[in-house]
Amino acid sequence: MECVFGMVGKGFALVVADSSAVNSILVHKSNEDKIMVLDSHKLMGASGEAGDRAQFTEYVQKNVALYQYRNGIPLTTKAAANFMRGELATALRKNPYMVNIVLAGYDRETGPSLYFIDYIATLHKVDKAAFGYGSYFALSMMDHHYHPNMTVDEALKLADQCIDEIRSRLVVAPQNFVIKIVDQDGAREHSWRRTTKD
Repeated sequence: MECVFGMVGKGFALVVADSSAVNSILVHKSNEDKIMVLDSHKLMGASGEAGDRAQFTEYVQKNVALYQYRNGIPLTTKAAANFMRGELATALRKNPYMVNIVLAGYDRETGPSLYFIDYIATLHKVDKAAFGYGSYFALSMMDHHYHPNMTVDEALKLADQCIDEIRSRLVVAPQNFVIKIVDQDGAREHSWRRTTKD
């Protein structure tokens, strides 16, 4: 019962993910961080099969770092999104990764951006995105309350409303969520929303 969602505000992008590691009816852990920091100004929230999620996100993180090491400049958020899309499209015809990505980044020239990339290599630049069973509730809340010039406080309030809705409406709802933000100051963990201890 995974859930990853994100949104773009005025000068920042925010990504929220549940932190449950689940297999069938068992919860293995409740502090799994599903939002990877790709570089100083990019966040990648991922949902999907645990093995595919870990392998693909680490593969992307290392290749983004390799590009920066070889060329002396980081990939833009758009270039990173297109790299991921290309890798998913190539894998789709061989051994597909069952992973969905919400990529958030901040570029000096273009500002904050958010990309929706699913397991069949669909890529869209969006203002808000969500994956998983919780997306039904998160998207409806964001459709109703989101606006493009949100402040960080407004976005955090909306994220909390989405989390509350998921917890109250989803039958097997994840208990803990992590929130990360990327802006001109870089990518960083903002906070956790916990209802259970580790």
